[in-house]
Amino acid sequence: MGFDGFASGTLKTTLDILTFVVVAGSAAVALVQLRHLRASNQLRALLALQNAFAEPQLQEALRDVQTDLPQRLDERAYRDELARRGFVDLRRHPELRVCNFFDGLGAMLKCELVDEKGFLEMFARLAVWYWDRLVPVVALMRRNRTATEYHNFEYLAIRAAAWAQRHPAGEFPHGQARLSVEDPWGGQDAPPPPGV
Repeated sequence: MGFDGFASGTLKTTLDILTFVVVAGSAAVALVQLRHLRASNQLRALLALQNAFAEPQLQEALRDVQTDLPQRLDERAYRDELARRGFVDLRRHPELRVCNFFDGLGAMLKCELVDEKGFLEMFARLAVWYWDRLVPVVALMRRNRTATEYHNFEYLAIRAAAWAQRHPAGEFPHGQARLSVEDPWGGQDAPPPPGV
């Protein structure tokens, strides 16, 4: 092999190495872009959820679950409407609007459309609180339907309860100083001591 053959082989090897470097660099840039795109999509999803949570109809339904639902569930006719197969009117049963909202959140979490860590930090305690109040409704809905009725809400409640158990005081960064939060009415609003 003469000088020309050696030079040609060296040039080919150099070009192969350069091609590899360019392809590897492009792949690295693509991975970074995909991470940024995923983060952007997750942020948009969380912001959309916050907006949906603030919708007046959902807020009214959330209030209804807190205040009126327990008394209405004492009515046999009301329970029968929930247990019956077929359409259930959301105007008469606003609690289903809440079940639908949390079922959608559970589907997003289960399908990994949102990052679990940030998502549960925002919604875990709320999801568990509402699941506990809506279990009787889900049970009624499942009487004549399948166990898949609101199963994504159930999945969300399971994941949220596990997160809350691991983070009983939330997920405040370790080592970060806390601000003093004084309750100006704490002494005034405190319940009287026993026996007073």
